[in-house]
Amino acid sequence: MYRFNTNDFLVRIPLFIIFFWFGFLKIIEVSPAQELVKDTVFWMPFFDAAIWTIIIGYWEVFIGICFLFNRTTFLAMIMLLVQMTGTFLPLVILPDITFQNSNPLLPTLEGQYIIKNIIIISAALIVGRTQLKFKLDYFKRNS
Repeated sequence: MYRFNTNDFLVRIPLFIIFFWFGFLKIIEVSPAQELVKDTVFWMPFFDAAIWTIIIGYWEVFIGICFLFNRTTFLAMIMLLVQMTGTFLPLVILPDITFQNSNPLLPTLEGQYIIKNIIIISAALIVGRTQLKFKLDYFKRNS
């Protein structure tokens, strides 16, 4: 297993599908998570929650597209980390929706939907390890 080297497209393609598909569902306003997102972004400035949900949908579609190309992987990872910060917000600001009886050991279906994003973050870090290493080496050489 140590020498097993996979083509990172085995991870890039599912990341693309997940972000593109779920983002597109938000854009056309048929996502099963639509109401949860609206309940989470109520505090955002400038637009109402429905508009923010569509903006988040476009953001996710763009993340998915960026994961398809080596040159845009770093951008995809930055955008993903920002997006995931918002994704985990309901666990904190809506515990009555994300946990049964607000018990953090008993996630609801919505809570499980959010917690499973840990594997998406891990997959993104695996895909981006090469780009991150390259960027860190570049900054070390030029500092």
